[in-house]
Amino acid sequence: MKSNRVLRTPGGLSLRLDVRAVTVVVLLLLAAFAASVVLIGTGDFPIPAGDVVKTLFGNGDAGQEFIVNELRLPRVLVGLLVGASLGLGGALFQAVTRNPLGSPDVLGLGQGATAGALVMIVLFSGSAAQVTLGALVGGLVTGLAIYLLAWKQGVHGYRLVLVGIGVSAIVTAVNGYLLTVSDIVDATRALVWMTGSLNGRDWDQVWPLLAVCAVLVPLVLVNARGLRMMEMGDDVSNALGVRVERVRALLMVAAVLLTATATAAAGPVGFVALTAPQLARRLTRSPGPNLLASLCMGAALLVTADWASQRAFGADQLPVGVVTGVLGGVYLLWLLVTERRAGRI
Repeated sequence: MKSNRVLRTPGGLSLRLDVRAVTVVVLLLLAAFAASVVLIGTGDFPIPAGDVVKTLFGNGDAGQEFIVNELRLPRVLVGLLVGASLGLGGALFQAVTRNPLGSPDVLGLGQGATAGALVMIVLFSGSAAQVTLGALVGGLVTGLAIYLLAWKQGVHGYRLVLVGIGVSAIVTAVNGYLLTVSDIVDATRALVWMTGSLNGRDWDQVWPLLAVCAVLVPLVLVNARGLRMMEMGDDVSNALGVRVERVRALLMVAAVLLTATATAAAGPVGFVALTAPQLARRLTRSPGPNLLASLCMGAALLVTADWASQRAFGADQLPVGVVTGVLGGVYLLWLLVTERRAGRI
């Protein structure tokens, strides 16, 4: 069976359809939906999956309507949107840098967002909204600094990764300093935020995330063809009519916004941006950035990790960032060993 099929439209256009990639995307969407239904039904008041689905479609009783729609659905939607944003942002960074380690976790964007949040917590004792705004600004400023420092007649992938690692080290030191000068209450609050968690998330976090994704996801997908051509090299891409630096800058801005917004909503949830694109590529076995598959993989990964943490330790005992950090760390070690054996690092 061929994995690629060519669809011809009445107007004479030919579209290549990767059947395996489409199948993987559909299966990941179903997995994300199934994990979301199970997660909504998990808690101190368990609800069967069938009743969760009925309640989501408006056929539940009053008690189930309140528990599902007001208490648990916002948390799950934040998890899906954060996972999707991190998965897509990670795929963009890895495609632009042409490096499997070129993710927000390695480049320091999470640390930059953490610095912005710590400034609001430690120096200003800010509210939850102010901490969220601080994290968003911190991530954007860090992303801009990395891009400008890596610029030299264009942005080379490995130079971007090296600059990102250096900036990450500096910002990590700043974060450590902010924690040492804070009082015990602010330090405890900061450490909880730095772990990455979906606890207590409500509709106030859902709407900004949904708005950002509604704008940026179509923008990124429209430019996917140019990004794929850029994998052949800047010279070839320019010859094919791709405005390389414009597309690269646009997609970098989109990746930074997606990552910073996700971090602002849920804290620095580690390694989803690193692992989701790699797992998506291995499932689709397709060259290119696999943007849509990475988005779906990120969403499925995060809600599944949140469900696992709740099943093992209870709803408020283990933040999801701990689970993704452990799994992502194991995956990173495996990836490093694999890349070294292949002679690429």
